[in-house]
Amino acid sequence: MKNLIIYAHPNPASLNHFFKETALQSLKNSEQEVIVRDLNKINFNPVLSLEDMQGQRMGKVSDAVKTEQDFITWADQIIFIYPIWWTGMPSIMKGYIDRVFSYGFAYRYDQGIQKGLLTDKSTIIINSHGKSNAEYEAIGMDKALALTSDVGIFNYCGLKIKQHFYFDKADRASLESISEWEKQIKTAFKFTDERVVFE
Repeated sequence: MKNLIIYAHPNPASLNHFFKETALQSLKNSEQEVIVRDLNKINFNPVLSLEDMQGQRMGKVSDAVKTEQDFITWADQIIFIYPIWWTGMPSIMKGYIDRVFSYGFAYRYDQGIQKGLLTDKSTIIINSHGKSNAEYEAIGMDKALALTSDVGIFNYCGLKIKQHFYFDKADRASLESISEWEKQIKTAFKFTDERVVFE
């Protein structure tokens, strides 16, 4: 299986970096192909410009965007790894979606009906956030996150979500919690009998 990790966090000492390295090593251990796009490291420009918008209407994108689209086209599975900041994606990840998941590439409209174009691909999303899952559930933020990212972006573009991890209280995580999260990530990327096993 060909895997593309799209990663957004500027700190190499962060938990998200640990999640990315865990996923990367797990995929390599199961002899799967994997490419990492570290958005901060490649200095991806997240700003959707007027030129971008005008080009998208004509089916044209910049060379930088075309490079990222080629990686997505190559992949069977896309793994998004990023923290939840201000109840959403970091700006660099949101800008990646804005620019790379363009009309005609990730979705289109046929006679007014929206159609996702990435239907041959699956995705796993790994998020960390500071609030507890219980706090998010109490105010409905868990449902809001699922609607805005899972439904509003990933499903909208046709991606099949295999798992979406929300690792909570990440700013004060215990060693026990981190160990459990590591185990969950490793389990998600086990490769057995020529298929990915999700437990």
